[in-house]
Amino acid sequence: MSDLPFGFSTGDDDESGKRRDEGNGPGGNDPFGFGAGGAGGFDPSQLGQMLSQLGQMISGMGQGMGPGGAQSGPVNYDVAKRLARQQLGSTIAPIAAGTTTAVADASHLAELWLDGATVLPAGATKTVAWTPNDWIEETLPTWKRLCDPVAEQISGMWTAQLPEEAKQFAGPMVGMLGQMGGLAFGSQLGQALGQLAKEVLTSTDIGLPLGPAGTAALLPTAISAFSEGLEQPESEIMVFLAAREAAHQRLFAHVPWLRQQVLGAVEDYARGIKMDFSAIEEAAQGIDPMSLSDPSKLEELLSQGTFEPQTTPEQKQALERLETLLALIEGWVDVVVTDAVGERLPGASALSETLRRRRATGGPAEQTFATLVGLELRPRKVREASALWRRLTTDAGIQRRDKVWEHPDLLPDSTDLDSPAGFIDSVIGGGTGAFDDPMAQLAETEARERDAAKLDKTDSAETPRDEGDSDPDASTGKS
Repeated sequence: MSDLPFGFSTGDDDESGKRRDEGNGPGGNDPFGFGAGGAGGFDPSQLGQMLSQLGQMISGMGQGMGPGGAQSGPVNYDVAKRLARQQLGSTIAPIAAGTTTAVADASHLAELWLDGATVLPAGATKTVAWTPNDWIEETLPTWKRLCDPVAEQISGMWTAQLPEEAKQFAGPMVGMLGQMGGLAFGSQLGQALGQLAKEVLTSTDIGLPLGPAGTAALLPTAISAFSEGLEQPESEIMVFLAAREAAHQRLFAHVPWLRQQVLGAVEDYARGIKMDFSAIEEAAQGIDPMSLSDPSKLEELLSQGTFEPQTTPEQKQALERLETLLALIEGWVDVVVTDAVGERLPGASALSETLRRRRATGGPAEQTFATLVGLELRPRKVREASALWRRLTTDAGIQRRDKVWEHPDLLPDSTDLDSPAGFIDSVIGGGTGAFDDPMAQLAETEARERDAAKLDKTDSAETPRDEGDSDPDASTGKS
């Protein structure tokens, strides 16, 4: 199947535009090839035959899923979970007691070091060691939030684009198509999560708060694999990654709007999806209803790039917000962790560069987003964000730097990352008050004016006495 859900592509497709221009075949603008009548019109008997075949196919696929395979919602998460675990194999070793202790000790040490590098207190209430299966189980609720908006948009568009005559007959078919879409999306989700579960190092490794709030998690098996070939001891790498996880947890725990802002940007992207139904029309005209009884034929259809959402201005804005926000998070974590462990772990700078290259070369985060959410995600400006936070730390201090996280309006935007001098000057010159609520600024101005008025009144009342006392020779001159 394709790397993107239902054959997603993230850019406009010239070929789909040609299909729109040349789409004068049977069905016209009818996305499913249903005409309005006549010789080439809508034939309910053909729909009945297709419904029968779809029902048989879905029934067979449902039996293959085993217990608990029923789908509720736009994505079949039971299938996703099962396929993800199949990729991991049946012999996932439990975490040894000594490894669990090592993770806890590394996290405790990292928290102590971080206390001197940020004013944000510890954000994790517990630290755990996860197996890849644990990661799948614990992060699936967040993946549901990320994937459902995309799948719901696609499912709703199928129904909305049907002609009125077809809607009267196609209700059952639309439901079956929804189940097939849920199976297809669940299959891709399972494949992606199974691969990602083998690679992620911590619960925040891809920059998102995927795990439960307040839980810092490290994956020792992946960390051991990551450590192979590196010059640093695995114990030091464990502490370094524990510091990164703890820094993320501090940020997400004590910046209450941040979690919603990050996940909401993905949802905004999904809501902006617009479909090119000329591709669906073209595919539907070539469908042999009898062939749909073969699941491989359906998979072949879905892998041909049939569904190609067009990138809208709203989506581009949502993507820019998301990329900038993730870059700011990663840049802040880089600076804080460097300050916390830099002198204590000699290999910290090399580890930071290794992780930076891992992100820049399209690591698991980008691939997973491309597969599951329909967008390519790469925080392209992490270096620029790190440079901004470093200059702000040097010029304004830790407290002013971290105060910027108090409100989303205080954060730098993408243009500030390219040219940070103006943003840094605004923080140093006026603190973050330059961004405060106008009413608060007005109240402060009025208070200063009242103080000035009181001072003027006091000065005017004291003027006669001061003048008399200031000329002692006036009385002696008369004597």
